Amino acid sequence: MYICRKYKTLILFFAALVVGLQSFAQGTALDLARDLANAKDYPKAMDAYKRLYEQTPSDQAVYKEYLQVLTDAKEYSKAEDLYKQLYAKTPLDPDIYNGYLSLLLAQKEYKQAEKIIQQQLQLKQHDPLPFIDMGKLYLATGKDKKASEQFENAVLSLNGDDMLTQQVANAFAAIGRDDYALKTYERARDMLRNNFVYSGPLSRLYAKQGDIDKAVSALLDGGVPFMNNASDDTKASLMDIYGNDPKKLALVQKALVKKINEQPENPFFAELLTWLYTQKDDWEGAMIQIQALDERNREQGQRLLEFARFAVKEHREGWALKIYAAILEKGKASPYYSIAESEQLAIRFDQLVQSPSFKKEDALLLAKEYAVFLNQNPQYYTTETVKDYATLLAQYADSVQAAINVLDKAIKEPTSRRDFAGACKLQMGDYYILQGKIWDASLIYSQVDKAFREDALGEEARFRNAKLSYYTGDFDWAQGQLSVLKASTSELIANDALYLSVLITENITPDSNYVPIRRFAYADLLLFQNKDKEAAALFDSLTTYYPEHPLTDDILMQRAKLAQKQHDYTKALTYLEEIHTKHGKDVLGDDAVFKAAEIYEKYLKKPVDAKRYYEQLILEYPGSTYVQTARNRVTAIDQGTILP
Repeated sequence: MYICRKYKTLILFFAALVVGLQSFAQGTALDLARDLANAKDYPKAMDAYKRLYEQTPSDQAVYKEYLQVLTDAKEYSKAEDLYKQLYAKTPLDPDIYNGYLSLLLAQKEYKQAEKIIQQQLQLKQHDPLPFIDMGKLYLATGKDKKASEQFENAVLSLNGDDMLTQQVANAFAAIGRDDYALKTYERARDMLRNNFVYSGPLSRLYAKQGDIDKAVSALLDGGVPFMNNASDDTKASLMDIYGNDPKKLALVQKALVKKINEQPENPFFAELLTWLYTQKDDWEGAMIQIQALDERNREQGQRLLEFARFAVKEHREGWALKIYAAILEKGKASPYYSIAESEQLAIRFDQLVQSPSFKKEDALLLAKEYAVFLNQNPQYYTTETVKDYATLLAQYADSVQAAINVLDKAIKEPTSRRDFAGACKLQMGDYYILQGKIWDASLIYSQVDKAFREDALGEEARFRNAKLSYYTGDFDWAQGQLSVLKASTSELIANDALYLSVLITENITPDSNYVPIRRFAYADLLLFQNKDKEAAALFDSLTTYYPEHPLTDDILMQRAKLAQKQHDYTKALTYLEEIHTKHGKDVLGDDAVFKAAEIYEKYLKKPVDAKRYYEQLILEYPGSTYVQTARNRVTAIDQGTILP
């Protein structure tokens, strides 16, 4: 019994081995056949496929590839014989049927083609596609009237199934009968009683036929669902319809206005019309249209507010301010008055920050407007408006104590959210540093750290405390905090912590001379306190007394940041280039190249130069954390997308 079982096991093993070897051999032979076909060595490829087909006639991949090789080699008679055999066995296989029919039509064997189409009509009595095949046959034989009858039968055979509708429409489009593709979608739409479902393809087909009015109407018949699901697709389709033709654009605008009048409660059409005006860069026309709609629908400025935010999103701040002004003209009775006022203050604050030539007087004037606004709208003491106001006071109007007082009031507001109050405290701690109150800053950072121990705010507070220790020369304590923060869940904090940790580690020399790093850290503090001249003088002394110190590239980077802050981009680029050429293999090499690219793109508006630096970063620093961003920016520049 044992011996018999042993022999059975061996027999099964060898049988499996043989089957495996056969499968391997067949796989290798198929790969060889495909290689020969790809190389267009048709005689050898046909022989290889013929052997495979004879061995495994039921293998669909083999016989279909064999047929393709026969067709490519123009061995039509052989292909037809094989199709005939296979079709007789599997008449419901769509690949075999379609391939066989195409071959018959190409060979003008119309009787045999009609025979197999008739068979398909019997086998698939509710399928519209064989009717299209018959119509195609009649067209080939010059029987246009009979072809139209078959095409009509195909359209009438639709049952509302979306996949079938798409197949029929595509089949009509493939033979150049867009008129029947339109009929297909129109009938399916009517059967489903849903104007939305085929708006896109109907619009494209109408436009292709030159009927712009119907194209736009079909597209806009989508109504409210489009607003929620396909706004971008609709805009893209509209652009396809009118292209660069001003007459077509006028027709599109006319159709949109008609829809707005028919459905004034539907904001989607007004949104599209506004977008259309802005595409022409006609912001004034868009604003007039929006104002008219706002008045007509008694929206009290709501539509204008949305348009102003759209203008900000499109980086058209000048127009946004004009739109906000139009809301303010409605008076304080408008429910959107204070919102418009706060958002226009935010734009003006951002413009001041970005201005290379702002004056302190400008900052003080804007600060007065903030003060009046907050006095009249105390509820905004619990919003980002108050944080912007504090930043304006402390960093641009030289009114640090006033900024601290504003933040203190915001923190004490009964309705202030806990996280908002925590963020205000962090900002207040920064301003204590500006005043030189290091211990007060450390205390308030510690309070936030304790209150938000497991939160991102807590991590931010710990990082600021670690940096404060760095400023004051307590490098050991700073490193202890930074070692934990390097594993932060916040990528920004983790990267900042890593950079500061490396800065400390790499610049404490073997002779334990802490003087250079302490002076550098103090200069860093002076920069934070906006004492730029004092910081620059300290950097000069460091360069003079320690010309070969490892801090050299860090000093150059700080000089570049200082030059950029003063909007001297040429000088900033000079410092960054020096880092790259002389210290390119050090830790700041990739930072220097990336920042140079950003300056060219964002401030100098020279995308070609920016692209060159982004590509240099990708090639020279493949392991840099900036690589993915650089790739994205190269793609954006190629597509014409410029940074705001």
